Amino acid sequence: MKVLLVGGGGREHALAWRLRQEDSRTEIFAAPGNPGIAELATCVPIGATDVDALATFARQAGVDWTLVGPEAPLAAGLVDRFRADGMPIFGPTRAAAMLETSKAFSKSLMLDAGVPTARAVTCETLYEAERAIAEIGAPLVVKASGLAAGKGVIICQTAKEALHAATSMLSENLFGDAGNTILIEEFMEGEELSMFFVTDGEFSYALPPAQDHKRLLDGDRGPNTGGMGAYSPVALAPLHSDLFEAVFASVVRPTLEAMRARGTPFTGLLYAGLMLTDDGPRVVEFNCRFGDPETQVVLPALQSGVPMSEYLAKVARGESLQADAVLTWQGAALTTVLAASGYPEKPRTGDRIDIPSLPDDVVVFHAGTKRDAAGYLVTAGGRVLAVTGLGDSVETARDKSQELAAAIQFEGKQYRSDIGWRELARRAEVAKGAGAT
Repeated sequence: MKVLLVGGGGREHALAWRLRQEDSRTEIFAAPGNPGIAELATCVPIGATDVDALATFARQAGVDWTLVGPEAPLAAGLVDRFRADGMPIFGPTRAAAMLETSKAFSKSLMLDAGVPTARAVTCETLYEAERAIAEIGAPLVVKASGLAAGKGVIICQTAKEALHAATSMLSENLFGDAGNTILIEEFMEGEELSMFFVTDGEFSYALPPAQDHKRLLDGDRGPNTGGMGAYSPVALAPLHSDLFEAVFASVVRPTLEAMRARGTPFTGLLYAGLMLTDDGPRVVEFNCRFGDPETQVVLPALQSGVPMSEYLAKVARGESLQADAVLTWQGAALTTVLAASGYPEKPRTGDRIDIPSLPDDVVVFHAGTKRDAAGYLVTAGGRVLAVTGLGDSVETARDKSQELAAAIQFEGKQYRSDIGWRELARRAEVAKGAGAT
């Protein structure tokens, strides 16, 4: 089997790792890949959004199917091009990818389909934003409608903060064109949960749930980032629970049905960012691809006997999954992201990286790395590495991840020491209660 993996970040490294774990005979090409992926695949110097070059390469190399990692190629119409050429590819079309590329479109679809989500007003002017802020009331969430690399969301405790956030997007070009249209949303109380669904457009397979940590600093302080770490699974969503069926029934099925009704069926990976509220799960946002850094824990936590690549290939070929299902997991995984100096505002690049020998049950996924002219591994992006510990519990996985995260060296390294803190606090409370009885 020949697979073309599009992308070059930590998510794509995790996907390559899973493909290799399932079948060592799979021949993987990665465009453009990174130094970590290069240990598992043949990297080809083609940009992830170079649609013509990717299509030409896939045809000439005899690729059996293509797996798209990041959102930018989807927005560029990569899936549309491959399907027009009759080449199997996993991912949604450009029109279907609007579930992620336009938060305004996504919100409108959810409201029309009756999918539980936050109340919101779409705004294109400051006048509209001021009215929406006054109407909804603080606390509020201000979101850029377009793609903003996971950073286009600002939580505001007061109306003044919300107006400042809206001004920075609409008038000061904080997120470029992504902020030309914004959403003013009500703030939802609860815990966030990331759930991935491999879908053929009608039926879906749910992967292990994960919880991301967006803030830069311990204690959920500091600026929003693309994600500083994650863990899976989450005790709030046990394998055999009513939550999965509730999400299938109220979120996944009506969303897919609405997309089919609009003539833009969604196939690929539907990522539902959920808020678990007192009234049940509500959608924070949708993404149309594997999340980062959640993929770095979801795929390792997935039971080793689950043929993930077969399901992806089946969807890529346009075949039916035939039924909704929840894929099983075993043990736990926790990843700690190591970020560059200056991240997220102005990450510094070119710092030499020293990775010691890896202990058992720890995997290091490369995100922002490259080889310099002398062949040394150096930083080449904001989020540099994701250090994933594996174990029979979140505590064990956390300890393994944190130990190696501390041992890896590069100038200005930033990372959080409290990934999984909510889960550990829950477990401690349960243990305390059990001891009291």
